[in-house]
Amino acid sequence: MITYNWNCQTVDARPLEDGEVDVVYNVHWRVTGTSDELKPDGTAYSIVNIGTQAVPWNPESTFIPFEDLTNEIVVEWTQAAMGEKQVTSIEANIASQIERLINPTSITLTIGAPVPPVK
Repeated sequence: MITYNWNCQTVDARPLEDGEVDVVYNVHWRVTGTSDELKPDGTAYSIVNIGTQAVPWNPESTFIPFEDLTNEIVVEWTQAAMGEKQVTSIEANIASQIERLINPTSITLTIGAPVPPVK
C-alpha cells in the first residue's frame, strides 16, 4: 500500500486583489508517496513529485485570510483546480515509480575490478 502526502504550504499570492490582502492564486505542490514495503536497509520506498497549480479566486466566495489557511484547505483547492483525473494521474505515476524501485526492470552492474593505471 502507498500513502500519499500532499504538501501545498508554499503559495504565490497577490498583495491586494478586490479589496482583500494576500490572495492566493498559485500553489507549489509536493506529493510524497511512501510504500509500506521496506527496502533491505529498513527504510520505506518513497517518491516525490512536484509542480504548480493555479487556483481560481472568486471574489463572491467567502475569503479565508492568509493567516487562517491550512495545508488541508490549500490541498483541497489545489486538487479541485486540478480535477480528479489529474490527481489520480499524479498518484498513479508515483505508484508506478515506486513499483519500479521495488521490482526494477534494469540495474547497473560493474564487471571485475578497475584496471590499474599503466606505469
